[in-house]
Amino acid sequence: MNSPLLDALLDAPELPELIEQAQRAFAREQKLRQKFYADITPEHKWEFIQGEVIMHSPALNRHLTASQRTYDLLSAYAREHQLGLVRHEKAMTSFPRNDYEPDVIFFGPAKAAIIDPDTLKFPIPDLIVEVLSPSTLKRDRGIKFKDYALHGVAEYWIIEPVAETVEVHRLAGNIYPAVPAQSDGVLSSDVVPGFEIPVRAIFDEVENMTALRTILSAV
Repeated sequence: MNSPLLDALLDAPELPELIEQAQRAFAREQKLRQKFYADITPEHKWEFIQGEVIMHSPALNRHLTASQRTYDLLSAYAREHQLGLVRHEKAMTSFPRNDYEPDVIFFGPAKAAIIDPDTLKFPIPDLIVEVLSPSTLKRDRGIKFKDYALHGVAEYWIIEPVAETVEVHRLAGNIYPAVPAQSDGVLSSDVVPGFEIPVRAIFDEVENMTALRTILSAV
């Protein structure tokens, strides 16, 4: 992995001292992460990001509605075609440094096969959907955008429930190239073969039900 940050570190004459400081800081962070695992409860939505424990506040109805509609469509399609596993809201996915609870996640057959009824820390998903809110926007477009790409999340869908738009980011190497936000037309997935839905099916109840019926009647 080419990294300007790593190149700068390797060029620094104080490299040994910087490595020692980084190791101490990372060790402290990992102790906090183990405490996080011991302290979290199922009543709330928790994430561990860059050494910080984040408990999410209740979501607005528009956020919950967009998330639920997306889950309903993706889950129905994946189940009907036996393509993998879809989870919603409180499935904690463990990345090398951070733990996230995305709004909707999809695992293809290989990763779905290693998930059992007692799984608490899920593997890195193949597709992640995040619904933006004022309290999460900075992380969803910041650390999560970077972390998801660096660790192989093949697709990252960002839903803006106020503007009623969706961005479908597809992995290219270890980054997500910029894409336009869609307010209409059709959304399609490369990760979930054949999955196509109208953009409006995420924001409109009638469109959602029509798309759901189409999925269920196609098999």
